[in-house]
Order: sequence, then structure tokens, then C-alpha cells
Amino acid sequence: MAKSLLIISRQAPWSGPGAREALDIALAGGAFDLPIGLLFLDDGVFQLAPGQVPATLEQKDLQANLQALPLFGVDSLYAAAHSLAERGLAADALKLPVQVLDADALRQLPQTYDQVITL
Repeated sequence: MAKSLLIISRQAPWSGPGAREALDIALAGGAFDLPIGLLFLDDGVFQLAPGQVPATLEQKDLQANLQALPLFGVDSLYAAAHSLAERGLAADALKLPVQVLDADALRQLPQTYDQVITL
């Protein structure tokens, strides 16, 4: 049986390679039918924010990678409620549907996966 993997993405989309790497790992794991969960935490929730214009920072858009997640079987998407609230983001306005987790659910989530990677 394939081991499950939780990827915790904590970086804003344009602050470094972490956000892109997290999405790449999720897509690669999904391509091999691994059970993948992706948690957007801290500034990582900015990856889900609408209205981003990466060209102004001379960056590639992560939108295509985000939209491909369900196509690769990565359906377990989570966001930390406190991260969204601290950054003024509403769950119903995000680019992808995510399960918003409170503090208790966040503590329990890693125990439901065999491996955890934080980027």
C-alpha cells in the first residue's frame, strides 16, 4: 500500500522556491497515485488568493499548477483558519476549494498521514 504524504506549504507564492516546490511535489506524488494532502499554512495561504499578477514581479504564475491539483488526484486541500484570518482572506473567495481547519484540526492532521514535508 502506498504511503500517504502531507505537504505543508508555508511560503507566499513569490517569496522563494518553496511554494513552487510544494506544488511540484504534490503533482508528482499525485501522478504516481500516492495519497497526497496539501496544507496551506502561514503565508502559504497567499497562493490561494485571487487577483495575483506575477508578471509585475517577473515570476511565473502558479495558477496552472494549482488548477492541475485535482486532475492529478490531489483533492485533500486544507488551509489554516488562523492564517486566512490574519491575512484578511475569506475561504469562499479562494482560487480552490479547501477545507478550513481550526487549531485542533491542524494539530490532528499530521497524524493522519504517514509522511510530512514542510516547505
